[in-house]
Amino acid sequence: MSHPPIVLADASAAYRGRTVLAGIDLTIRPGERVALLGRSGAGKSTLIGLLHAQAAGDIALVPQAAALVRPLSVFHNVYMGRLDRRSTLHNLRTLIRPARADVEAVRGVLASVDLAEQLWARAGELSGGQQQRVSLARALHNGRPILLGDEPVSALDRRQGAAVLARMAERHETLILALHDVSLALDVADRIVVLDAGRIVLDAASGGLDAAALARFYEPLP
Repeated sequence: MSHPPIVLADASAAYRGRTVLAGIDLTIRPGERVALLGRSGAGKSTLIGLLHAQAAGDIALVPQAAALVRPLSVFHNVYMGRLDRRSTLHNLRTLIRPARADVEAVRGVLASVDLAEQLWARAGELSGGQQQRVSLARALHNGRPILLGDEPVSALDRRQGAAVLARMAERHETLILALHDVSLALDVADRIVVLDAGRIVLDAASGGLDAAALARFYEPLP
């Protein structure tokens, strides 16, 4: 399923009276792989929020924190990715006695992030990296065309992160990812958008960039 472009035109955002983003002009078209880069505090998470507000019905969101229901099983946390596409009665039944088809669908998604063996474990008992993979599996199970992630692989090592992002690219038409790993961003994205002090200071194809070219955006502020 395709989706319309996401368009921000001269967008801004403020928090407690302080401007966080200003003059944001950004269009993201179907099929793009976009990495959002910049120092901590540059406004990436706020931009993620603006993009989500523009196209929530087409987006599977991976927030910066895993946002799991810790007492529930891994199965139930991943199943929640499709709660709005099932009837209330079906969802209530699933809480007590999941249907075999739902269990196998979730098991398959968990296998794609190497967590199938944790299907019935309590989410709160997993390690930080495992919890992040559950959050990613929930977004994959969601199945909407746009995957919007705020540091979605920050708790994984580079090999695991690259593998998970590759699976995201297979399952979602469009990726928009705030990442802290510049090399990983260059590998997974075809477009790099850099924020600095609440403004877009670079928007370019990743093919013409390298880590050295982006290093200046991470130099300590004077």
